[in-house]
Amino acid sequence: MGYSCRHYGNWREAKIVTQAQKGASAGGSAFRQQMQTAFELLQKGLVADARQLSNGLLATHAGNAEVLFLASEVRLAEDNPEGALEFIVAAADAAPGQLPLLLKKAENLIMLRRRTQARQVAADAVAVAGNDGRALWEIGKIFSRCDDPAGARPLYERALAVMGRHPAFLYDLAVARHHTGDSAGAEAVLDALLRLAPKFGHACYLRSTLRRQTDARNHVRELEQRLAAAFPTPDASVACLFALAKEREDLGQDAESLSALAQGAALKRQSLSYDAAAERDAIDGIRQAYTQAVMQTKTVGHEQSGAIFIVGMPRTGTTLVERMLGRHSDVESAGELLDFSQVLAAAVRKVVQANPGVSLIDASLMVDFAALGRDYMTGARQAAANSRLFIDKMPINYMYCGLIKKALPNARIIHLVRDPMDSCYAVYKTLFSQAYYFSYDFDELAAYYACYHRMMQHWHAVMPGAILDVRYEDIVVDTEGEARRIVDWCGLNWQPAVLAPAANEKPSTTASAAQVREPIYTSSVHKWRRHAAALAPLKARLAAAGIVDAQE
Repeated sequence: MGYSCRHYGNWREAKIVTQAQKGASAGGSAFRQQMQTAFELLQKGLVADARQLSNGLLATHAGNAEVLFLASEVRLAEDNPEGALEFIVAAADAAPGQLPLLLKKAENLIMLRRRTQARQVAADAVAVAGNDGRALWEIGKIFSRCDDPAGARPLYERALAVMGRHPAFLYDLAVARHHTGDSAGAEAVLDALLRLAPKFGHACYLRSTLRRQTDARNHVRELEQRLAAAFPTPDASVACLFALAKEREDLGQDAESLSALAQGAALKRQSLSYDAAAERDAIDGIRQAYTQAVMQTKTVGHEQSGAIFIVGMPRTGTTLVERMLGRHSDVESAGELLDFSQVLAAAVRKVVQANPGVSLIDASLMVDFAALGRDYMTGARQAAANSRLFIDKMPINYMYCGLIKKALPNARIIHLVRDPMDSCYAVYKTLFSQAYYFSYDFDELAAYYACYHRMMQHWHAVMPGAILDVRYEDIVVDTEGEARRIVDWCGLNWQPAVLAPAANEKPSTTASAAQVREPIYTSSVHKWRRHAAALAPLKARLAAAGIVDAQE
């Protein structure tokens, strides 16, 4: 399928046509040219023209897997994942056993939050892949996207055994080992990777986070040597600087740590196309729209119980509480799901299509909240199907607390609260993957924190008693007392197992994946004070917003 390969650069699309259909497809150069043109139109964003050409091909080549695949791609470009799935299923049926089509089908299922089906399709694909190393790696990535690193890990290992060591393959294997609790195995893989690709900056950063570095075992000199020469991309340089900052902090070299961190954060911010004010305006817009009157207006929601939302700023203890609750026999964690925001966005689009000109915020007030809750539960339950209750630990769901209660009135919401300076410092020193872009600049970080703070004050005011605040500092000092509060809030019986979150063997795919394997510790409380002078500008901004006392 040469046109697809050239225009999308995708191994999967390049292999879609079957040997049997090559003969059928080769019925004329006109067909081949039409297919080429259709993909070129998609590449240029001319979706309506591509749709017209696709419709014509469907009429003349019904049942052809290539044409069905094209129709699926057109519907994806039209933001119609349901329609795309229908056609990719038809394509897979027309060309049984074609691995690229199976992978496309799995990807479409993931888009629609049908994780159980996606994992089953991926499992079917393993049987087809045989010893095709690239295929095994691609299937592993499907499992990773389903938040199943345990399923991905053996596939990455098989891919490496077949294809030999490749930096990208090694990195994915290291991530899977890290997320499944094998920090030593992950470090060994990353060491091997960096011998092959010394400028793989994200490998440096991941390796630095796997354990607390010591005077006897650290990579500070090695990282400094790497930074002495140019990196291939700014992102790679950023990652190495964050690695150096983390390792220097572990060694107590606080000034040097903040120096590397400031360099890395500034370089990261320069590389981002991000409108911080627009993001804050959107959050404030939700707060202003969901007034007390709106929240007191009776809305029919989806009555199904079982969802526990853990929300707050990132790096505030949300993962710790998730791992504690996850030790309860009636609770399973679904991880950090994007589902609620995705289902909400789809519902809002439907309202806007039916009411041209209505704003997105106003459209959110008009959605069918019962359907919103039902659609959310359908997808989320596929991420955690084996327990009475499940946890959705996406921190940014804090901005949707009111909408969550309208859609799922029986949901439980737990809000993690942490010292503002500790919270902001923890965010500032973390290199996130395509998230939390506000975290790399003191002005934007302080402004975002103030925006978050206003939002949570608002939800408490308009929904008194609907959200349980839990302070991180209280958890690490009075673990049992806070655990009992949380368990009671969720309507659960007491089980002492929740006091041992480090014994939770479930994979963790969050930025706290290394820390959650350790016993609960207090060393992160007031950690920002080690860097008080360097963080003074951040503190001044938070004080100006009335969030901290400038004199403390």
